[in-house]
Amino acid sequence: MIISDIPFGTTDWAKVEKTEHPGEVGVAYWRTRQFGDIRVRMVEYSPRYVADHWCEKGHVLFCLQGELRTELKAGRVFMLTPGQSYQVGDNQEAHRSSTEGGATLFIVD
Repeated sequence: MIISDIPFGTTDWAKVEKTEHPGEVGVAYWRTRQFGDIRVRMVEYSPRYVADHWCEKGHVLFCLQGELRTELKAGRVFMLTPGQSYQVGDNQEAHRSSTEGGATLFIVD
């Protein structure tokens, strides 16, 4: 990743508009900032959220609160708790997320 042409700035995530993204079950709320080709998000998953698709996008994802279950299409499953992260490149391993009790994530992609 090359980060260029972005001046220093800060983000008050509470002031970034929240958008709703329904899952197969539950809902994800995104607060999104776009910096050129780089998208930065604070994402809240509702309890019992299940993604409605297999994602092929690369991410660096950090779990702030709750517990996140991420399943790879190849069958492996990973659980993230606060303080843990994962990273995956574009078109590397299709993945989808779910959570039983809800989760808050910080994602760069």
